[in-house]
Amino acid sequence: MDLTRRDTLRLAVLLGALVPLAACDTREPSVPPTQGPLRLELASSGLRRSPGDPEAAPAAAASVHALAAGLYGALVAEPGNVAFSPYSVAVALTMTANGAHGRTAREMLDVLGAADLTGLDEGLDALTQQVEALAGPVDDGSEDPPEIELSAANAVFGQRDVRWEDDFLDALARWFGTGMRVVDYQRDVEGVRRLINAWASDQTHERIPEIIPAGVLDPLTRLVLVNALYLKAPWAEPFIEEQTKDLAFGLPDGTTVGVPTMTAVLASTALGSGDGWQAVRIPYAGGGLAMTVVLPDRGRRADVLALVAGGGLPDILGSVRHTPVELFLPRWTFRSTSPLTDVLPGLGMPTAFDPDHADFSGMTRDARLYISAVLHEAFVAVDEDGTEAAAATAVVMSETSAMLPDAQVYVDRPFVFVIHDVVHGTPLFLGRVDDPRA
Repeated sequence: MDLTRRDTLRLAVLLGALVPLAACDTREPSVPPTQGPLRLELASSGLRRSPGDPEAAPAAAASVHALAAGLYGALVAEPGNVAFSPYSVAVALTMTANGAHGRTAREMLDVLGAADLTGLDEGLDALTQQVEALAGPVDDGSEDPPEIELSAANAVFGQRDVRWEDDFLDALARWFGTGMRVVDYQRDVEGVRRLINAWASDQTHERIPEIIPAGVLDPLTRLVLVNALYLKAPWAEPFIEEQTKDLAFGLPDGTTVGVPTMTAVLASTALGSGDGWQAVRIPYAGGGLAMTVVLPDRGRRADVLALVAGGGLPDILGSVRHTPVELFLPRWTFRSTSPLTDVLPGLGMPTAFDPDHADFSGMTRDARLYISAVLHEAFVAVDEDGTEAAAATAVVMSETSAMLPDAQVYVDRPFVFVIHDVVHGTPLFLGRVDDPRA
């Protein structure tokens, strides 16, 4: 891989700090590599990263929406708060699909809502670079302008004595801006685990400190593909902390608790509604990013969850129109781990997880590989100043791996939230808040 190409994507709606990745990462990892077996080398392609096809970006955003709906329907079946990044999961799975053949590949593309892999590669690449442009200072005419931090990064960690296919390495370079870090799971699996976790922690500003728990990797692990995403964005109209006070919030079990609730009359909001719900879009500085809160009508919570799980999110996002709003919004901070190893086979890609039938011969012909785990974790914190959010996805491959408002929205019961770019509505983070205290 050409050392002038960055392996990290500085995604304007994902991570604000630009962090070089595999091929040109010259920094020492946060956790020093162990002596002996863990020596970091690079297997890489000579290709530069493609600019992608901008005309394919809307289709890629639709694919992320399709995946978001399927994952949301499975993850909200259990009670409690939920947060995940459809974008991060889509990128990690698409990297993996570039090494899949036959039925394995067809099932993965179906779950990703894509007609063909090349179009998905081109579209995600273009979408990523379009979103990249949203990061940085926002020109608001002030001496100290607000700044959006948003970036995404990809990294791949492969077993050192495996011969990886050139086409697979080319795809990693062309579409995902990364080479492959060559490690040794057989001789130092714990050292490799610490290295991967340190990389993900660095990319997410330590918000995802351990994407791979102990016991997930073993000497049969051959490859780990990781996507990391980070966002820190101030509101276009910040809330005033002194106006935050404890207000009532109704929990799913019918009880009512007091939670710190931010209050403001906002001029830049947009409001929409539908059968059983209303939605308010709250823009971040610059207007290119927003959070949309979907508040079910009383007694319609299950209907709204079913609507989102059924693919209704694009219609919800498209329903809003500019409307000044008096908003009552809880503060919340929580971390959410999603068991995607159990969820994805049920969504329609079981073959990839089957040691006897998975076909990842596009990665290597030295070993029969299958997906042994898909790990995902997200962090979301919302307060008066704005939002900080981070997510990481790891695919483990093993061998056989004061104005008068026009409306008032009082968010006083469980709700759905989605953080998205405004042009395509790509769901970067999607979740449900049942209890803001968690």
